[in-house]
Amino acid sequence: MAHGMPSQGKVTISVDEYSSNPTQAFTHYNINQSRFQPPHVHMVDPISYDTPKPGGHTRFVCVSDTHSRTDGIQMPYGDVLLHTGDFTELGLPSEVKKFNDWLGSLPYEFKVVIAGNHELTFDKDFMAELVKQDYYRFPSVSKLKPEDFDNVQSLLSNCVYLQDSDVTVKGFRIYGAP
Repeated sequence: MAHGMPSQGKVTISVDEYSSNPTQAFTHYNINQSRFQPPHVHMVDPISYDTPKPGGHTRFVCVSDTHSRTDGIQMPYGDVLLHTGDFTELGLPSEVKKFNDWLGSLPYEFKVVIAGNHELTFDKDFMAELVKQDYYRFPSVSKLKPEDFDNVQSLLSNCVYLQDSDVTVKGFRIYGAP
């Protein structure tokens, strides 16, 4: 957890003293704050999805865990969509294509996507081991051939996909690591 402090036009990020020990951080802030909230983080009230954006501002819309269930989602207005993982159930190519089609229907100027733990096919090492066995937990994934998922990320043509990489959007640097 960090917060920024201006220093000659730059932002200095200070690291929370508990960032290296999440269990200790949870215990400390939960006990000392009655809820998990570091003292330098201030809660804001949510705004309606259709609230107009003030001029000169950039509005990020951040979502995750849609798990191939994007039908009927009413998305807020914004400039940048940031989907931070679990956009599929298993990372099947058909799920990735459906997600990409959904992204293509959205009006955001920029769309940035990062895979999550449900995008199994995005992890080649994991998949190489999985296809060697008849893995009971993911039968539909274990039946895929390597060529079915060799470059599944390329199916994401309606966004910038980040995998241990970054992109600068409207002056904001975004780093993504699945």
